[in-house]
This record gives sequence, C-alpha cells and structure tokens, in this order.
Amino acid sequence: MKPRFSLVYLTTASTSPPEMIDIAAQAGYDCIDARIIPMGLPGEKTFDISKDRRLFLDTKYAMERTGVTFESIENATVNDGKDVGRYEPIIAAAAELGVRHVLSNIWAKDRSFAQDQFGKLCEIAAQYGQNIDLEFVTWAEVKNIKEAEALLRAVDCTNASIIVDTLHFHRSRVPWPDLAEMPEELAYCLHICDAPAGFPTAAEELAYTAREARLYPGEGDVDIRRMAEMKNWAVYGIEIPNTQLWDSKGYRRHAEDALARTKAYLNI
Repeated sequence: MKPRFSLVYLTTASTSPPEMIDIAAQAGYDCIDARIIPMGLPGEKTFDISKDRRLFLDTKYAMERTGVTFESIENATVNDGKDVGRYEPIIAAAAELGVRHVLSNIWAKDRSFAQDQFGKLCEIAAQYGQNIDLEFVTWAEVKNIKEAEALLRAVDCTNASIIVDTLHFHRSRVPWPDLAEMPEELAYCLHICDAPAGFPTAAEELAYTAREARLYPGEGDVDIRRMAEMKNWAVYGIEIPNTQLWDSKGYRRHAEDALARTKAYLNI
C-alpha cells in the first residue's frame, strides 16, 4: 500500500485547520496534521477545537466538502511539572473528527516524570482509540531513535509509535542501523524535508532551520530517499517551513510545490 501524503502544520504555519484542509485539497494532499495544541512559541496562534465550536464545525465541514482527512494533531509535549491530563479535552474533540494520531515530543529533563507522563498520555489517547506518535527532536530530551525506543519499551503501551523526521534524524546523526533495526510496527510516519549541509549544535540554530528554513527534497544534504526506502511508512508528512518561500509564493503555492517536489524526488 502506498503511503498517504499529509500536509504538516509547519509547512503552512499559522493557518487554521479548515484553511489547511482547503490548501491540502487544492494541492493534492490526502490529509493534514494540524497544531491544535500550541507550544507557546512567539507569534503562535491557538486553534482549540475543544473550546471554539465554530472552528470545530468549520473543520468538520471542510473535511466533508473536500474529502481531505484529519490524520493527526500536535503537539502534546511532555514538560517538567505539567500534567498531560490537560490535553484530554482537545484529544477528545479531535477524536470526534476522526483523528487517530497525536504527535508528542519530550522536553522534560526528569526522566522518571517524562516516562510517567508519556505513559499517562498513551492511556488518555487509548480511551479515544488514538495512537501517540513520539517524535524525537535534535535539541529535546529524547533526541534519537534509541532514546525513543527506550521510552516506548519503558511505558509498554500498545498505542505508541515513532515519527522519524528527516531533519532531526540527520542532525541528530542517527546511525543508519538504528533505523534499519527499529521494529516495523513502530514506524508510522516519515516527516520529509531537506536541510543545508552542516551540523549546528546550538539549540537556537537547530530551531531556526526546523521552524523557518527547511528545504525541498533534493536541495540539501539529507538522504531522504534512503530513509523512505528503509521502512513501510503509512504516511509521508510534508513539513517544510520556509519564511522566504512563504513570502515569495504564499502558502498554497508553497504547499503545492512541496508535494510535487517530494513526489518527484521519491519517484512516486
């Protein structure tokens, strides 16, 4: 079965779920991954479908009108001193829209606390028939495949898997055997983008590329094709935020080009 193509939030950052669905439909995507749980970043907008009934209904209508599905929500982060129980209303509202995947990453330095909260997050999601997808991030507390696998083994939940982001894989210098050896059942989604050559170490530089300067496949130094071929990914998530391209093309054209360039690169 061929993977579905998802428009991931950062590619058209600051657009609402209904806007993302319309852009995805026009550009030829199968589904979207929207950020309805904000991370508290500067300038970040809030799209809380559990509190904004109009937004919830507009999202539902956009799905029905276009046929684009709502694949995943983000970002249910695990942070020191904060209870993941606060996410349950949003998770429940997303489930009403057919969302079956919730992205998470780990920012808590207390490993015991992180394990406990991630396990709790899996339990909450399980009540709504959802899966928690752990994305390792280069400058977060879980930053590579081995650390992600260790956390999933520790919580021992059947509704948890791993998202591999090509940028974080590359810049975390994950050894290729780690991806080859990752159990197939944990491989759910590959987030696709390219990046300039080099391995910055400062969190600020890593975050800048991740949020504002990713490249189309084939333009940088990341071996995306090799990652794509190593697992039977259910979803290819196109995640290519780039402020210069937003300014020159606008969101819809950028989303179209991102998908077209990805398919051409992967020969799909």
